[in-house]
Amino acid sequence: MPQKRTGKKSPAWQRKAGKNPKGGLNAKGRASYNRATGGNLKPPAPNPKSKKSKARKKSFCARMSGMKKKLT
Repeated sequence: MPQKRTGKKSPAWQRKAGKNPKGGLNAKGRASYNRATGGNLKPPAPNPKSKKSKARKKSFCARMSGMKKKLT
């Protein structure tokens, strides 16, 4: 006996519709992930020379600065 389809699709972040061909998630995928999990995914830093991406990089480097001594 064939199974009936319920009409429910998996979230976009799990399907091709929510994935970026170059890797990661596109805007639709990030939105569906945030709705499903309550997360707060942000888009990747756009341009290394922009103010916003410099602030994100600085913040990341500040958090990881103590790791260098332990890993090397």
